[in-house]
Amino acid sequence: MPLKCVCGCCGALRPRYKRLVDNIFPEDPEDGLVKVNMEKLTFYALSAPEKLDRIGAYLSERLSRDVARHRYGYVCIAMEALDQLLMACHCQSINLFVESFLTMVRKLLEADKPNLQILGTNSFVKFANIEEDTASYHRSYDFFVSRFSEMCHSSYEDPDVRTKIRMAGIRGLQGVVRKTVRDELQANIWERQHMDKIVPSLLFNLQDPTDRYGSPGCEKESPAELTERCFRELLGRAAYGNIKNAIKPVLMHLDNHSLWEGKSFAVRCFKIIMYSIQSQHSHLVIQQLLGHLDANSKSSATVRAGIVEVLSEAAVIEASGSVGPTVLEVFNTLLKQLRLSVDYELTGSCDPYCNNKTTTDQERQLQEAVIKTIGSFANTLPIYQRAEVMLFIMGKIPVPGIYPALGSPIAGFEGSRMIQVMLLKSLLQVRYTLYSFSNMLAALPSSFLEPLLSFTLMEDPEIRLLVLSILISLIDRHQNTHKFTFLRSVILSDISVLKLKVDKCSRQDNLFMKKHGQRLYRHIFLTCSEENSGRSHYQALYTLLALLSVELANEEVVVDLIRLALALQDLALANDERLSLYNRCAVHALSAAYLSLISQLTTVPAFCQHIQEVSRCMCSLEQVEGEVLFQQFQIAEVLGGSGYNIEILNTPFTPQITAYFNLFDVLKDNNPLLSLSHSVDSVNGEEQEREKRRLVVERFQTAPFEEIAAHCGAKSSLLQSKLDQIFELTIRPPPSPSGSASQGQTPTRSVPVYEMKFPDLCVY
Repeated sequence: MPLKCVCGCCGALRPRYKRLVDNIFPEDPEDGLVKVNMEKLTFYALSAPEKLDRIGAYLSERLSRDVARHRYGYVCIAMEALDQLLMACHCQSINLFVESFLTMVRKLLEADKPNLQILGTNSFVKFANIEEDTASYHRSYDFFVSRFSEMCHSSYEDPDVRTKIRMAGIRGLQGVVRKTVRDELQANIWERQHMDKIVPSLLFNLQDPTDRYGSPGCEKESPAELTERCFRELLGRAAYGNIKNAIKPVLMHLDNHSLWEGKSFAVRCFKIIMYSIQSQHSHLVIQQLLGHLDANSKSSATVRAGIVEVLSEAAVIEASGSVGPTVLEVFNTLLKQLRLSVDYELTGSCDPYCNNKTTTDQERQLQEAVIKTIGSFANTLPIYQRAEVMLFIMGKIPVPGIYPALGSPIAGFEGSRMIQVMLLKSLLQVRYTLYSFSNMLAALPSSFLEPLLSFTLMEDPEIRLLVLSILISLIDRHQNTHKFTFLRSVILSDISVLKLKVDKCSRQDNLFMKKHGQRLYRHIFLTCSEENSGRSHYQALYTLLALLSVELANEEVVVDLIRLALALQDLALANDERLSLYNRCAVHALSAAYLSLISQLTTVPAFCQHIQEVSRCMCSLEQVEGEVLFQQFQIAEVLGGSGYNIEILNTPFTPQITAYFNLFDVLKDNNPLLSLSHSVDSVNGEEQEREKRRLVVERFQTAPFEEIAAHCGAKSSLLQSKLDQIFELTIRPPPSPSGSASQGQTPTRSVPVYEMKFPDLCVY
């Protein structure tokens, strides 16, 4: 019998499923899948689902043979048939068929032909979009994660083919994610071993400037656009426990490729992250960034500045109040970075053991970024937490000689001064968030106001100016600050041109001024007395006085402020050797300008007339004396005639002695030994106490901080020796009933009270 007849006879004996599979392949692969026969195969698979695994195995066998023989047309037909069977069949036996399907996809991905790789990827993506009726307990996608990640990094010579391979890899990773996160019984795609491959592959394409399909007028999606869409989908599916594994590879990728320094790409990445994850998880991203900033504390300033910049951008995106339990951690980490940066700036090195040098300019840029970030974080907090943050920052401002040394021993006093400046600048960043405070008692509690005012007594003019700026920003609730300028002429004929926003002083504001008004006046007066104050200081003082008049003034406060302005006039006229001619002229101009303003705010015609007459005369005289001065008795007379209580106005303004002692109070509050020493000294007579206070006031006004700290340290040592004597007395045994020891008798050893033996009858 001819061989052909034998084969035909054997073919008739082959299983039906094989014959149905063979019939879908045409003689010429270019004709494509035989649709009629494919419908028969599909109907057979649905009618006999137990044959589905055999159909898959046979298709896999044919595909492997066709791949080996380079018959790629039949390979495409086999994959199309598999896709249609997957879409049509959802029976319980689908798992075995899927294993055959994945085996064929794997063979295509392992091929060195780009077209086969893309074909296998497309089939896998179709499979990933299918929701299976039954879960798989043993299916593994490790190979596909690795292979698709490799395709994302393709370096194929032809740019167009390389782009197609990379985009296929991105779609493949997207398919793996969709397939695995949908079924908890399958492999956990969020494990670190998978995330360490998926995330860097996506970031590589997101960063790649090559944009083959992104040209104007081109409808095709570019690799970067596809990557961003896939990355967003991945992050959007991340649950609470998976955020860390998804974010850590991002941080490592930015580290390994030095991408923090450029800032733009790192910021772009974390903007995508913050907008993609669930809002309630955003604080976890902040925690990751803070931990990474701590881990890079000894890295270059540009790296640290890049991380801080990302933190700042992330904070802006973060939902209000979602920082959660990490509030203090955030600000503590940022303030720590400020301290370290000061140390590095003064020593010139981030890590002396690694010879990691740094420059002043780099550290200054980092410090500005940290201060900006502090403000960004504060903006995300609710009102009550913003006030707590300001108190927290205030508590971190060092007082030389009291707080421990900052940074390295080389930093010393200069390091403390730099920290003071930067923390005050940080407070100035937080200030803009407090416009919502209608209650000044809440905006400026004593625990914040008193230490803040104490820094107005410091010799450093920059620190004093920062304190004044903070006070101005907190008091100005109607944004009037920019309307007050230190005019060359002290005469302001009509304040209506300023268009001031003024509200009636509330009961809470009255309580605030009753409690803190004298302290504010006192420090304004003392700040005017500083010899190294410049134009900016007097401008700030004028603005502060004006805001007090607009925001917090009742009749009593108005009289107090006028009294203060007259005291400043006396200060300018006094022959004080500490004040230069410029300072005295500036103080006098400040007094005149403020009286011109408040006279119009009070709307007392006679008061306004007197101020304008004196101011007009002052502008034409070389010397200010006699009748061309603002007269206290005349002002009191016209105000009294308008119903003002002028009793206090007739008493010259003199800062209270205890008020001068404010800086000492701050030092005392931070050192219990000083507090106790002050209490011990207070037992002296009244006259001696008054003289002692006067001397202390004079010292704290004129002496440098180092001398004050040394003086306090000496008193602490003296107090400690006294305490040691007291403690020694407490551990001696009680006196003998028979009196003192006999002459020549060796005294017994002192026995502590807790070692004494008492009779049983004396013990309850």
